[in-house]
Amino acid sequence: MQARPFEHFLKHLSSLTRRQRERLLAVLIPAARHDKAVDVIEQARAQLSCPHCQSRQLHRHGRANGLQRYRCRACGRTHNALSGTALARLRYKERWLDYLGGMLDSRSIRRTAGELGVAAATSFRWRHRFLKVSKDDRPHCLSGIAEADEMYVLESHKGSRSLERPPRKRGGKATKRGISNEQVCILVARDRTGQTLDWVPGTGTVTRAQLRQHLFPRLERDVLLVSDGHPAYRAFAQETGITHEAVNLKAGIRVRGAIHVQNVNAYHSRLRCWLMPFRGVASRYLANYLGWRWALDGGRIRTPEGLLRAALGVPLASPPHI
Repeated sequence: MQARPFEHFLKHLSSLTRRQRERLLAVLIPAARHDKAVDVIEQARAQLSCPHCQSRQLHRHGRANGLQRYRCRACGRTHNALSGTALARLRYKERWLDYLGGMLDSRSIRRTAGELGVAAATSFRWRHRFLKVSKDDRPHCLSGIAEADEMYVLESHKGSRSLERPPRKRGGKATKRGISNEQVCILVARDRTGQTLDWVPGTGTVTRAQLRQHLFPRLERDVLLVSDGHPAYRAFAQETGITHEAVNLKAGIRVRGAIHVQNVNAYHSRLRCWLMPFRGVASRYLANYLGWRWALDGGRIRTPEGLLRAALGVPLASPPHI
């Protein structure tokens, strides 16, 4: 709309009826939210390269669905800021920031779907697309004093169409006592600056081989590894030459000066409490939820815009030192 007709339109807004104003807002608010999401996307992906040949020789090639399109001079193919990302081909951009606000509040899939007026399947798809990249945003290595410990959750095939075992009621219990292959191991390592790494190595108790596979490549060679008395950590440390100290939790010895695992155990407690409202997480998606929790822990992401940038692969700021 040109400037003069627009000014004429503004002058007559006061004469609109209530119903007309509601209709106008129903059009303008989604458009404004769409523009805001597009702005975040294009700012986060300002340094584009062709997703097909990685060339940076691009020129503008019109707009589609609110996003600027580009044509690659090298291969001739077109793309936009979402091409080649986990968010490519997702619709309803005007609802993305509201949806991400619900994720920051840790709302369930069905509750968020009802609030935004989308299908539960759409809400589920969005959740795991938004978490696909951000779950891999982790510190490269742990240094100084690093604590490592594992927690266990009941294995879940939630949402699966076929089971290799008899189904159990929601919130059921393992049939075997203690740690068994009915429980999924979550290995967490955390240094004293708050840098955190986590893995889902498999079911049952953690092993020396799993520690070597997951933990060893992410530890500085001069790190002091602190754990409980699990024999796998002692064998792992002897094999790799990592300096290791253990606390005897069974004997009630939780702290020996700076030697303790209270930092990582506190993270376990926050993680377990955070998972409870979801009423069971499918084991195959557990890594996504761990990434989600890590993004929220310590306020590393505080806004929907920050979570959208993380979903597009923009590195997050480090958490404050503790």
